[in-house]
Amino acid sequence: MISSAVIFDPARFGGRWFVAASGVPGCAGAAQDWAWDGRGAYQLSGVDCGAGAKPARLSGRAVMTGPGARFTPDAGFAKAPVWVLWMDQDYRVAVLGTPGGGFGMVLTRELPMRADLGAAAREVLGFNGYDVARIGR
Repeated sequence: MISSAVIFDPARFGGRWFVAASGVPGCAGAAQDWAWDGRGAYQLSGVDCGAGAKPARLSGRAVMTGPGARFTPDAGFAKAPVWVLWMDQDYRVAVLGTPGGGFGMVLTRELPMRADLGAAAREVLGFNGYDVARIGR
């Protein structure tokens, strides 16, 4: 069973993130910008490391669709629902994934990511049934 973060501040989540881990080779360190519009959606830009065999251009919107941190992108991430599964209380690291388990990724505000936060992110991925080895750097 996969769950999303319930305590979530959309404005704090907004901003620049870097891909610390994903299942897409060559994505480590790629930048993603999640610009919160204050009306229930993010404008996305940067590099799409969510689904596919290689990095791609990320451009579009992700609209909040449910309780907690659940989004539906109109572009990128193979247009699959994206959930924030976990983030640390200071919004330094976020674990994203699809409810079906098709992809998971770890985002960080700064590179390199702190080792303890990376370990926590991997634990969350494993707990939610993701193949942690497949989501490596």
